[in-house]
Amino acid sequence: MRSALIQVIQQVAQEQILPRYQKVRHDRKADGSLFTEADLATQEALAGILPTLVDCPLLGEEMSSAAQKKLWQEHDTLWCVDPIDGTSNFVQGIPYFAVSVALLRRGKPVLGAVYDPLAREMFVAEAGQGAWMNDLPLSAPRTPATLAQTMAAVDLKRLPPHLSRALACHPPYASQRNFGACTLEWCHVAAGRFGVSLHGGQKLWDYAAGALILEEAGGVYASLEGTPFWSGDPWTRSVVAACHPALFTQWQDWLHRFFTAPETPRTT
Repeated sequence: MRSALIQVIQQVAQEQILPRYQKVRHDRKADGSLFTEADLATQEALAGILPTLVDCPLLGEEMSSAAQKKLWQEHDTLWCVDPIDGTSNFVQGIPYFAVSVALLRRGKPVLGAVYDPLAREMFVAEAGQGAWMNDLPLSAPRTPATLAQTMAAVDLKRLPPHLSRALACHPPYASQRNFGACTLEWCHVAAGRFGVSLHGGQKLWDYAAGALILEEAGGVYASLEGTPFWSGDPWTRSVVAACHPALFTQWQDWLHRFFTAPETPRTT
């Protein structure tokens, strides 16, 4: 199943995404976010192939909100797809975007893959079986850097203003980046490229595959508010994550100056 999923995603990216890179027209959805012909063609191609691997419906980012919620309520098993995460980057020619696919059972991922077609990096995980990047196992660093030494992936614009100000004025980490594709940020934390990450509001297709990849790599994640990560509204979930449990504790302790009642993080 894992190998078959990898082949499907690579094939669709080669046929539907790369030929349109820097060449595609774009438009805006009602919420102001961008979408392109490449997003629609990629989602349509995946919708035609993925049910041959596991026969269940596909919930995609480019579907209407009503259709997404109906599928979520009516089906225990779903494919969850973000055809191009980082569409703004894709449109502007910025080489940081990805395809994300997860197989969800009872609301949680059991198989997930995130593919960066320009870097040709495939991140994949299977529940209870581990995580890989291009067939190389991913695992938490044996001795992680301290929070003060680490690189962070932080999206300031979706955080409470007082927290954004604190991070901007008194950052607890060595340096910070935000490249505009949170599916890849999950994977880069799993690979140890980012030590920690923080995001104020991701949608189901943003975290479905990445959360599994990080967890299977030995990383840790929780919600910012302290509520159980996999409960509540799946359409907007905050994320606090780290590549190693010890680093996560330092990161969460710093953040708890602003939030209380921490959630017990998920670890492998």
